Amino acid sequence: MLYLADEKRYASMKYNRCGRSGLKLPAISLGLWHNFGTMDKYENMREMIRTAFDLGITHFDLANNYGPIPGSAEENFGKMLADDLKPYRDELIISSKAGYTMWPGPYGDWGSKKYLISSLDQSLKRMGLDYVDIFYHHRMDPDTPLEETMGALDSIVKSGKALYVGISNYDGPTMVRAAEILEDLKCPFVINQNRYSIFDRTIEQNGLKKTANQMGKGIIAFSPLAQGLLTDKYLHGIPSDSRIAVDGRFLHADALTKEKLAQIEALNKMAGERGQSLAQMALSWILKDEDVTSVLIGASRPEQIIQNVEIVQNTKFTREELKKIDQISRGNL
Repeated sequence: MLYLADEKRYASMKYNRCGRSGLKLPAISLGLWHNFGTMDKYENMREMIRTAFDLGITHFDLANNYGPIPGSAEENFGKMLADDLKPYRDELIISSKAGYTMWPGPYGDWGSKKYLISSLDQSLKRMGLDYVDIFYHHRMDPDTPLEETMGALDSIVKSGKALYVGISNYDGPTMVRAAEILEDLKCPFVINQNRYSIFDRTIEQNGLKKTANQMGKGIIAFSPLAQGLLTDKYLHGIPSDSRIAVDGRFLHADALTKEKLAQIEALNKMAGERGQSLAQMALSWILKDEDVTSVLIGASRPEQIIQNVEIVQNTKFTREELKKIDQISRGNL
């Protein structure tokens, strides 16, 4: 059946400017890190992408290694583009990344020019695209000179294979150096992608959040729900369909300590007082100030996307609420 996007898809979504660039991103973006690989049902993936776009989510975030199997998320997304979204390509922001292990040997990992350019060529082929809107270096490389890695990003933009570039999992000082190199090259570096949640404040501690704001760079936050801990999913044990039970690569049962469960319960109570679910409050908290451009959500079914998008209208917190969330996150119950 032919897909026709909802005519009212832009009615309620909020779009934030990405730093001081001309690019705007939806307050909520959809990440394809999980649930879009070879083990997942294509029709469910397709329904999630359709639901997201119908709700005004225009940004779809991928990486070369998303799966499992690595590359399969891009292949599946390419099919969905061809099946449903091809007429809407100019309304989409499609991002991909390279930096983690993708193929064996010395050229399939980290941050060399050889790897980044080869990897993007593969990604474009998998998705059936001529270009991506944003291409990221996925992680800091301790061995490759930063000038080479940033020079590769610049070459990619100048070749027409990406419109903008970003960096992921960088700290504040390295981001500053990268920004200086890219500015000299006149390369449009617009965004940082980093893990950020009520439970993970690394970008507050390593200077990236503050520095990105000062330099006019956007931030997009991933793992805002701490791999599902910041939901009501684990309040009464480990469900059989949960990420811990089904896919223990990134979240393990030992993360659910007695102390952590007490924190989750306290935050869940706060969320209820705000008229939100815990997941909704956790997403709203990410967008509480203008430092973060967009929050990346994951989903395993369309209903989760619908629930998450509701938070766009409720991202304000009182000073007392923010103080209480900080206390709970530090274990001061």
